[in-house]
Amino acid sequence: MELAMAPRTHSAHPALVLFALSVGAFAIGTTEFAAMSLLPFFARDLGIDITIAGHAISAYALGVVAGAPVIAALGARLPRRTLLIGLMAMFAVGNALSALSPSYHWMLLFRFLSGLPHGAYFGVAALVAASLVPIEKRTLAIAKVMSGLTLATVLGVPVANWMGQALGWRSGFFVVAALAVATVTLVALYAPRDGGDAKASPMRELTALGKGQVWLTLLTGAIGFGGLFAVYTYVASTMMEVTHVSETYVPVILAIFGIGMTLGNLIIAWLADKARNRTVIGVLLWSAGSLALFPLMAGNIWTLGLIVFLIGIGGGLGTPLQARLMDVSGDAQTLAAALHHSAFNVANAVGPWLGGLSIAAGYGLVSTGWIGAALALAGLAVFLLAITLERRPSGMMPVAAE
Repeated sequence: MELAMAPRTHSAHPALVLFALSVGAFAIGTTEFAAMSLLPFFARDLGIDITIAGHAISAYALGVVAGAPVIAALGARLPRRTLLIGLMAMFAVGNALSALSPSYHWMLLFRFLSGLPHGAYFGVAALVAASLVPIEKRTLAIAKVMSGLTLATVLGVPVANWMGQALGWRSGFFVVAALAVATVTLVALYAPRDGGDAKASPMRELTALGKGQVWLTLLTGAIGFGGLFAVYTYVASTMMEVTHVSETYVPVILAIFGIGMTLGNLIIAWLADKARNRTVIGVLLWSAGSLALFPLMAGNIWTLGLIVFLIGIGGGLGTPLQARLMDVSGDAQTLAAALHHSAFNVANAVGPWLGGLSIAAGYGLVSTGWIGAALALAGLAVFLLAITLERRPSGMMPVAAE
């Protein structure tokens, strides 16, 4: 593992490499979250109910879940730069097709295809970022790549939402396709050139699936992060039907969420480099508390803005879990890193689905907050089980994560 994490010689400054990778994260974050914010608009255009339109969100997430392990395992031997370029090219095509969707069912297919490269891109990008810095700074390096995703919630999503209102929802997906093309160019220019790992193979990568700590870490993200998506998916609808404000306020609230997520990502990564397990526990408790308050604060635009900001801070959970997977996956880091994003997109599928069930059952749009709080606490229970088993003599890891 130490060899896998050791910094390499690069022709470009590490900051340029991180910037290039973060642009790809920005593109992915924009499409992932903007699709949720555009949900009322494409539901209206395609003539379907918002709970049915939410299936397009789940289709993208399922694409991530399906694509990440397959692409990571088959592409582990490829040079990481080559793999990143191919993944972003595929992502560009998927989003361009999404913009051209003639019907709801085509939309489902194209969102699924768009999701296929998502997890592998983030997984490989995280490994490249970690290779640029000493091991004690790797969580923050990963966070800088992920800052592209969180900044997308501040800039990309509100702009895409505004464009969706002004120019039609299809324009938002065209913008994402253009960002993906820009990423291909930047990665080609700045990403480190390596010869790939000649010893890598699908079978070696699959050894990650035999490690209990890998599964428990993945399950923590798959469950614990679902609460954020349960609320975020329906926040635009909540604003129009519960808070009773104009849809023109939606981009503002989405930007506030993004500011919280951006700050949370960097602060939580900094804390995780010092005490990772305690940081994860604290973030899950924070998420449970803020999500539980959502139903009480959604009726007023000012309190809604505050609680959305607090919920956004909990979005920093992913980075410490990504770093933890690097420790517990041994030589199968490409697959484990990619599976991390599969897990978070299981959350992206499960959260909206459970939220939609609650709404359809008549509990109202704000009930998504209670669903979210329950998911955060369930994720915490899984993580506490993981660290309890890890502390047993047979499950000790040779890293200081406390």
